[in-house]
Formats: sequence, C-alpha cells, structure tokens
Amino acid sequence: MNWPALAAEKRARYELQHGEEDERSIVRGGNVAYAAGLALLMAHDDTAETWFLRAAERWRASWDVGAGRDSWGRPVGAIKASLLARDDAAAEQYAHWALDLGAEAAESPIGRYAATLALLVLARWADARHQAELLAYADFPPDVAAALAFVAGNDVVAFVEAAEAVVRSFETRSDYLEDVPVADTALVLERLATRRGFRCALPASPTVPASSD
Repeated sequence: MNWPALAAEKRARYELQHGEEDERSIVRGGNVAYAAGLALLMAHDDTAETWFLRAAERWRASWDVGAGRDSWGRPVGAIKASLLARDDAAAEQYAHWALDLGAEAAESPIGRYAATLALLVLARWADARHQAELLAYADFPPDVAAALAFVAGNDVVAFVEAAEAVVRSFETRSDYLEDVPVADTALVLERLATRRGFRCALPASPTVPASSD
C-alpha cells in the first residue's frame, strides 16, 4: 500500500468541500479527515495528529448541527481520533462530552462503547469495566469488549491476547472506513493500554504500523 499517496488523495478530497455544509457533509468531512490521519499514521508522518483532531472537531460539530439524534458513533469517533492524535487534553474533553450526553445510560451498544472509552480516558476504572462487561452481553465485537475490560481491570496478559485477536479480525475484513485498511480500533486499544501503564505493543502487520513508543 502506498500510504503517502493514499493520504494525499484523502487530503485532496477533504479540501474539495465548499459552500455551506449540512450535517451529513460535516460527518463526511470528519470521515475523510480521519482516513487521511490513518494513512499518514501508517506512513509515519507526524501531520497525522492534525488530521485526527480535525476529524474529531468535525464529528463534534455534526452532532451540534443535528441536535437530538442518538448518533453515538460521533463521540466514539472523536475520542478515538483524539487518542490517536496523542492529545490527552482533547481526549479528556471529548470524554466529558460523551458522558454529558448521557452515554453511561445509553441503551445501544455503541452508546455504551462511547461510555467505556470515555471512562477509560478519565481513569474511572471500575465504571469502565462495568460498561465493558455490559458490552460483552450486547451485539458488539466480543474481542473489543474483552480488551476494554482488561484495560480497566489492569490485566496486561489478557489484554494483549484480546487485542491481537482484534488485529486478526481486522486483517480478515474487506470493509474499512473510506477504504483505508487500518486496524484503528486496535491502535486505540493500544493507546488506552499505554495510558493505563501497560508495557506492551501490538505486532506490526499490514493494518498496524510499527510502534513508535
């Protein structure tokens, strides 16, 4: 995969948007910015962080434009993007936002996912583990739920096993956001584990860059 060329394509597509934007176009802008960030990350380009934060800002703006909709994927995306940008202050800001929206009481799995990510960012370990365990009984990828629970529970060995299973599942997929084949969920899990104090890194693969930590 030519990651710099793919990143350039996504950046150019992002810049093509003109005029007044509605909710859907703002969401699309966030998706494209996130895709650019992922491609740049795989290319080991430091500007990835700027694009991840741009994606988070767009998803937050799209929620505000479409107030009243339970679009929990947007807080999830904003938290994930800020974590991949390695911006702790932004991650905490979006975590508080997700909780203020009522993610902890959400009925949908994606809402509980938003709550789990937010609680992990804010180091509320017991609450995060509770939410992750609820995810395990929902229509949600079990390896992701397990990895989240193991971060909350401070179980390094079990986390590594679950996170590696997440990577393997990504490598068997044919569907990726904006056709950028990167195991972004696994990278977010690795970032959360690092913040928890785990000394571990996922093995590099076609969908995971070599760790820079």
